Amino acid sequence: MSAVTRLLDAAAGGDPAAAADLLPLVYDELRRLAAARLAHESPGQTLQATALVHEAYLRLVGAADPGWTGRGHFFAAAAEAMRRILVDAARAKRAAKRGGACVRVTLADAAVAAELPPDDLLDLDAALDALAAEDAEKAALVRLRFFAGLPEAEAAACLGLSRATASRHWAYARAWLHDRLGANP
Repeated sequence: MSAVTRLLDAAAGGDPAAAADLLPLVYDELRRLAAARLAHESPGQTLQATALVHEAYLRLVGAADPGWTGRGHFFAAAAEAMRRILVDAARAKRAAKRGGACVRVTLADAAVAAELPPDDLLDLDAALDALAAEDAEKAALVRLRFFAGLPEAEAAACLGLSRATASRHWAYARAWLHDRLGANP
């Protein structure tokens, strides 16, 4: 049993010291996942990888009964926490008091931004919720691949799937999301 798994079990059992000892062991991997996810965000994103990791970790450790069953479950929960934080940030940016649907563009980026399709994280979130209602396993795979940035093999391991099944699920989910989102998957 790895140190991460032992600490996850202890944290799930209510040991506050275990939660504190867990962060140094998973921090680098969570930071790498957050940086990879934020690299896909639109220009002008003010949330940084460090802040995303810290906020996600606080949400994970602050849960009343996390019930993590292992390393894969912990990283799946971290991916979900990061997704919710990014969706909340997107909602806040779209709020009327913050300029509504206005897009912040610098003069240097104006030509490039005009050519890019709009990145609507809220539409993706709604589509993922609809996919989860239809097939929760495929939606979980998308969350791990898209929001946590896990490669197919790691995402398959986290979900307890074979790589071939994960590949089929990924192809289906991408096609389903493409159909649901139209030209902006």
